[in-house]
Amino acid sequence: MRRRGFLAGASVFAATGFPDVAQAAGRFRLGLTPVFLDNDADVIHHLRTAFSQAMGEPVDLIQRRTYQEITAAILDGSVDAAWICGYPFLQHRDSLALLGVPVWQGRPLYQSYLIVRADDEAKGLQDLRRHVHAFSDPDSNSGYLVTASDLSRVGETPDSFFSRSVFTYGHRNVVRAVASGLTRSGSVDGYVWETLASVEPSLTSRTKVLAKSEWLGFPPFAARADKAQDPSILNFSAALRGLAASPAGREALRLLYLDGVQEGDASLFDGIAARMAELEVR
Repeated sequence: MRRRGFLAGASVFAATGFPDVAQAAGRFRLGLTPVFLDNDADVIHHLRTAFSQAMGEPVDLIQRRTYQEITAAILDGSVDAAWICGYPFLQHRDSLALLGVPVWQGRPLYQSYLIVRADDEAKGLQDLRRHVHAFSDPDSNSGYLVTASDLSRVGETPDSFFSRSVFTYGHRNVVRAVASGLTRSGSVDGYVWETLASVEPSLTSRTKVLAKSEWLGFPPFAARADKAQDPSILNFSAALRGLAASPAGREALRLLYLDGVQEGDASLFDGIAARMAELEVR
């Protein structure tokens, strides 16, 4: 059950008939991206059930392909709130309000992993020069910013350092690209890699972790700052932090390998802000 909940493809959003924005009038709209992990109908069903029951109103889950698209959807009002990443949250800090931060293995933190094939002899990032690298999304902290800022520290950019880099728009796709040899290396969300190691070891066993970043703020839930005190947003925030209180919420958390969602604080993302500053200096 957990394996299927984590690994099924993003196509289930279309298959289960989720409404588009025009159809969602009068319903709370929560945005998700496939960049974070591959969701399936079980996860979606339990999340939607838990939120709808706790909020006392219908909740629609709306997917977009990239962080840029889902962040734009928050800002233009196409969705009421969304599960994004610390990087775009900080890029639009003045326009976004923090609603909650997931807790994984007891903390609201995760790491970025630099991975290569299991039989690769590379010892560190410098050994990957002039080879092909897989990133997840240009607005992903773990799937882009960490490696880009590491390169900035030594006077390099992804374009100058790698022979070529590609965006896979999905952390599992990064692992696939490296495991299959399509790229020599990849930047991936450590939470996703560790979960895949539990549920799909045949995939992650073909890769190994070459380096880990410092602990950074886990991808948060956010809404538009000027809507943060709206009754619907306050209602959603309470439902979000109370997920573990309902059977449907507990099942969604189990399928996502998360402990719960806490209120959180913007200071959790100070490490990401520091890496963003390094890129800006260059």
